[in-house]
Amino acid sequence: GKGGKGGKGGDGFGGQIGYGDGGYSDGYTGGYGVVDGKSKGKGKAKAEWRPKVEVEGLGRKKIAEMSMEVRDDNPYSRLMALKRMGVVENYEKIRTFSVLIVGIGGVGSVVAEMLTRCGIGKLLLFDYDKVELANMNRLFYRPEQSGMSKVDASLATLKGINPDVEFEAYNKNITTNENYEHLLGRIKNGGMDGKSPVDLVLACVDNYAARMTINQACNELDQTWMESGVSENAVSGHIQTMIPGRYACFECAPPMVVAAGEDESKIKREGVCAASLPTTMGITAGFLAQATLKHLLKFGTVSNFLGYDALGDFFPTYAMSPNPDCGSNQCRKRQQEWKDRPKEAEREKKAEEAPAELHPDNEWGICVEESTDAVATPEPPEEPKVDTKGTSVADLMASFKKLSSG
Repeated sequence: GKGGKGGKGGDGFGGQIGYGDGGYSDGYTGGYGVVDGKSKGKGKAKAEWRPKVEVEGLGRKKIAEMSMEVRDDNPYSRLMALKRMGVVENYEKIRTFSVLIVGIGGVGSVVAEMLTRCGIGKLLLFDYDKVELANMNRLFYRPEQSGMSKVDASLATLKGINPDVEFEAYNKNITTNENYEHLLGRIKNGGMDGKSPVDLVLACVDNYAARMTINQACNELDQTWMESGVSENAVSGHIQTMIPGRYACFECAPPMVVAAGEDESKIKREGVCAASLPTTMGITAGFLAQATLKHLLKFGTVSNFLGYDALGDFFPTYAMSPNPDCGSNQCRKRQQEWKDRPKEAEREKKAEEAPAELHPDNEWGICVEESTDAVATPEPPEEPKVDTKGTSVADLMASFKKLSSG
């Protein structure tokens, strides 16, 4: 970058450093450093970090429609190839969906970036924490963003990645009464048209109170959501799909401390620094983003519960039935509604969930013939259902692993 004259600061671009009489600014890839020209002497000038798209001539322009055209300057060509290959029926529909994410930390920030790169229509981001240098062992955030609120830092990065995505950011703690009402309002009216509900809520929080708040809101509004978490020792994680009434809610299978009637504050031990690996968080975020795409675009199977044990390379998946004695009145209400739903609607739902034939035209003329040497394939085991009464997710994973190895 070139240094300014007469006390003006320099502008740094793309990893270079700009020097000026009044100080210097660091320019990072994807960002633009702006120096406060009032600074005097050799001291470091105050820099404001902004995304490239705010600087004239940098970044890309908005794209009106997704195209399947294979070009080096088409950011959607490889995503649209999913449609051409028969994986997704209509990938362009991704632009019609809005997703609300609570918790923009080690998992939530990466999920937000993945969905932004995939061309999601709208993201609503909730967090009240700030970026710290202690977060730099994770993905997404950069050292120069230290001190910024996580939602502001996320906006700066995500807008630079894909200007086609709409964003709403709220630096709020959802567990307070006032902010809970705001969360309810954005779930109910955060859709693309500003009136309809969001299509999915993702919980990427690290505490019991926030999970219970999201659980209460989604049960109250009959809103499908997905919960995620990474263990304190950083070597296991999970995602869980919550469809009110159909699957167990978060209160159906509370942590053991809560199920035993003890103080919920014991869940997070005072003075203990939780371990954190970008690998485990990245894998969990990938699972969550993938499940989000499958749920929204209707392809593949979305597991009710999917776990990850890094030490044993173990990936348990199973269904968790709702607890008829759940402490949530709203959950019990949704369970009854699910039981009373019209059976015709359920048959239509199963028909929608049935995987489509990938290549019905068979342009290469491939056919499958029986072989006498073929080995019979055993029937896949029936997916187990787990009783959730008073059992934590961690205990369920441990029990299921014992069953699998027995």
